Amino acid sequence: MASIQACLFDLDGVLVDTAKYHYLAWKRLAEELGFVFTEQDNERLKGVSRTASLEILLGIGGLQLDEEAKQQLAERKNTWYVESISRMDESEILPGALDFLRACRSKGIKVALGSASKNAMLILNNTGLTPYFDAIIDGTKTSAAKPDPEVFVLGSEEVGVPPENCVVFEDAEAGIEAAIRAGMRSVGIGSPENLSRANLVVPSLQQMTIDRLGEL
Repeated sequence: MASIQACLFDLDGVLVDTAKYHYLAWKRLAEELGFVFTEQDNERLKGVSRTASLEILLGIGGLQLDEEAKQQLAERKNTWYVESISRMDESEILPGALDFLRACRSKGIKVALGSASKNAMLILNNTGLTPYFDAIIDGTKTSAAKPDPEVFVLGSEEVGVPPENCVVFEDAEAGIEAAIRAGMRSVGIGSPENLSRANLVVPSLQQMTIDRLGEL
């Protein structure tokens, strides 16, 4: 089997804990619109673009709005989210993430970001993670949201490693599907029941080592 030469990471829920800020912003928006948005509802938004997330949220609330109103709501949610992540620092890097990124680099494995977030650079800079990446593919460079494989295909091209030599780290079902469509192996971060299609599932990057890449 082809050896792993590049690791491609999702951002939210894999390297940093920004998922809670997304949830709080969506919850606040739902409350303003007059309905309840739960943590269970929020699971449906993982790995999904902002526009698609808003559609899901409005569906939960049984609301139909015109495009202009939707745009305003999406921007309001994003303003609240950016306010929150602007206060982030290295303390919000998830357990094991920094050690594993360092291990990858020490072994000459290419490291790329594959995130739908348009705020990825703000988060990476605030947490000090930017220097660990050979390539950063975020929502400003892609047009198609996961499960479309575009973000990972671009990542593999930018680091110069074929898809069969890449492994994707994802906490969302849509992200695992995107990895499969890109012809890459995948490691799910979270619970096996939510990420059953991943080649390997671990609770966090704390359980990940370079040796475990060999299991893929």
